Amino acid sequence: MFTTGGDAATAGADTTAGADTTPGADTTPGADPGTGADPGAGQPPAAHTPGAHHPPPPYAPPGYPAPPVIPPAARRRRSRRPVALLAAVAIVAAAVGGGTAYGIQELTTEASASAPAAVSPVSAGNRGTVAGVAEAVTPSTVEIKAATGAGASTGSGVILTSDGEVVTNSHVLGGADTVQVTTSDRKKYTADVVGTDSKKDLALIKLRDASGLKAATLGDSERVRVGQEVVAIGSPGGLTGTVTSGIVSALDRDVTVAAEQDQQGRQGQQGQPGDWPFEFGGREFNGDTGSSTTTYKAIQTDASLNPGNSGGALIDMNGAVIGINSAMYSASSAEAGSVGLGFAIPVNTLKADLSVLRAGADG
Repeated sequence: MFTTGGDAATAGADTTAGADTTPGADTTPGADPGTGADPGAGQPPAAHTPGAHHPPPPYAPPGYPAPPVIPPAARRRRSRRPVALLAAVAIVAAAVGGGTAYGIQELTTEASASAPAAVSPVSAGNRGTVAGVAEAVTPSTVEIKAATGAGASTGSGVILTSDGEVVTNSHVLGGADTVQVTTSDRKKYTADVVGTDSKKDLALIKLRDASGLKAATLGDSERVRVGQEVVAIGSPGGLTGTVTSGIVSALDRDVTVAAEQDQQGRQGQQGQPGDWPFEFGGREFNGDTGSSTTTYKAIQTDASLNPGNSGGALIDMNGAVIGINSAMYSASSAEAGSVGLGFAIPVNTLKADLSVLRAGADG
């Protein structure tokens, strides 16, 4: 039998015709008025009160609970909540998803734009200025004097390690018997030749008993662009730590230089600086390159380079070395001033060749 005011019937309750019913108990509409008729039968239906219990509908199967009757207002309230909840979740998901995508995009952009993963040696306040680059990188450059029985040559070099590894051009050494190095603070060292690669016009020397030197930051020459500002530091004419500036004039220039060790491009007799011969565009500059030559792709710059700049650093405005200066056109005595025609070996060529040089390459 149904519990008065209850929401469900007890399973197995007696509902057969003629069964006793409790007077006043709730019965379905249409029950026999002669047996336990609903006291409210025949009365107008009461006004609907939200939350009030109502008799089960007439189609409810006997012995099973009737589905609850949900007032319309309550139905509306309940139907809105899941939609509102889903909308809120969607908004949050969109915000999180958008934020994640933005974060990934930012990280990717930053990774592609910084490159070479090295901290700029130039202070933040001086970054992008020639003075800032000069102050930061000059301590990482040296002057090199190489002597043979035939004479001496003067060039420049770039410090790679704090214990005295220095890179320069192979033509600066040119089979030298002795190599003397002067740092920017005027300290002098004797150096040993570790390895040379005349095909790339690169050489590695090691200073004896050196420590605490400031190593240069190597950049990425693949990121160099025509028109960007650059700084050159070297020792033209033996003037240690000379700074010049300009722009990148062109990329991937085919420059041909002498590949023989005895082609010293003599910065020649009595220690006087001379010219290093090279070919470009089918023309020879600064003399005959000889019968044995090598050609490499170079960065062209209009930064003023002069004899003695060979082996020095070409630097971007963040203070990273992007090239090793190697060839320049020197005007004759009848011509005055720099002609703005200089070339540098891309630093990525150096990085690729460094292990060969350290292994003692001789050629």
